[in-house]
Amino acid sequence: MNKADLQKNIGFIVATSLVIGTVIGSGIFMKPGSVIALAGDSTMALWAWVIGGIITLASGLTIAEVSVKIPKTGGLYAYLEEVYGKFWGFLCGWVQTIIYGPAVIGALGLYFGSLVASLFGFSDNSKTIIGIISVIFLCIVNLLGTQYGGFVQSLSTFGKLVPIALIAVFGIWQGDVPVFGMESESSQTISMGAAVLATLWAYDGWMNVGFVAGEMKNPAKTLPKAIITGIIIVMIAYLSVNIAMLHTLPANKIVELGPNAAKEAATLLFGEMGGKLIAIGILISIFGALNGKILTFPRIPFAMAEDKLLPGAKWLSRIHPKFKTPVQATVLQLVIAIIMMLAGNPDRLSDIAIFTVFLFYGLAFYAVFLLRKNGTDNNHLYKVPLYPVTPMIAILGAIYIVGSTLIYNPVDSLFSIFLSLSGLPVYKMIKSQKTKTTVRKVS
Repeated sequence: MNKADLQKNIGFIVATSLVIGTVIGSGIFMKPGSVIALAGDSTMALWAWVIGGIITLASGLTIAEVSVKIPKTGGLYAYLEEVYGKFWGFLCGWVQTIIYGPAVIGALGLYFGSLVASLFGFSDNSKTIIGIISVIFLCIVNLLGTQYGGFVQSLSTFGKLVPIALIAVFGIWQGDVPVFGMESESSQTISMGAAVLATLWAYDGWMNVGFVAGEMKNPAKTLPKAIITGIIIVMIAYLSVNIAMLHTLPANKIVELGPNAAKEAATLLFGEMGGKLIAIGILISIFGALNGKILTFPRIPFAMAEDKLLPGAKWLSRIHPKFKTPVQATVLQLVIAIIMMLAGNPDRLSDIAIFTVFLFYGLAFYAVFLLRKNGTDNNHLYKVPLYPVTPMIAILGAIYIVGSTLIYNPVDSLFSIFLSLSGLPVYKMIKSQKTKTTVRKVS
């Protein structure tokens, strides 16, 4: 099927469902307690979800313009390489390979393990082992062929929407706990920036919304509508679930329960058996999100290895002769993810992931201004609405997240920056090797 045929296949409904499907994962069930604790009370926590949604909406609309002007595979890595040069593309891909991808996979695995342990009454020590086993299992499934990973993904899409709808509707309808102005009673330092950062874990995935631009009937009209509609639906869903949980459980109880708050709220609303069924729905949602990350993230080091931009490129760029999957690139992500799972808790890993990726998101948002300035401004393509206000909101949001995280959590932030900069000597080494190879060929 050629590109022209593909362009006729995706309309508004499909594009909007892709937005919703790529964004909704584990965060809405795992993060309410963290957000309340960091925000200080229930009202500020709800505002954190709104601010996170606004930053996400502005970000998605901005990246959509970049994606239609740079119609290349590779996402963020490809955009930065095209606009800023090979070095920035490499550094972005390096960070996604050794920090962002493994940290996301690790956090999702640990959240999944925590819920499984709670649901079946296993010891608290078992959650890391369960998480690691789950990550290894899904890696094997995806290595056997993308059709198996795709099947798991399709199956889990329905599962993620059921618990959201049931908790939101019945929690708001049946709950009797005051929603607003309820103190968290947490000993954590109050930081609105950190609270917004926690919500952005739940909103993460919006970077994928622009990838389907080249396959739409009319991207100039369909893409912005799909992004706006999709992210607004996600915002409403997230706010509804948070209001429902606050209406069902006291704010301090949600903080105390942490990742198990949604399961406890479901048990109060639907009884022991109903609560377990909702908990299974939540597990399916997280399992699907984890599968999607394991399916897609190894493609970043694989693409970089194909461009000979990673050590061991020949090994990492191999495709299994039978299964046609990037085995070595997937194993690399798996090993780093397991090390992170053994070393850190899921909230910490998710914060590190969002912080590091927003370092590069800011550059991608600014690329809109550079692309327009350089004349890459085709009138028939999609343009970000309310330019330059929308991209400025996205840029300021990125600066706010990076700055507040540096202040709130300097140790993890500086460690993430150090790991990011560790790519500098690697890039120099690879460039030097390429130069030597070129000289040998010429001589």
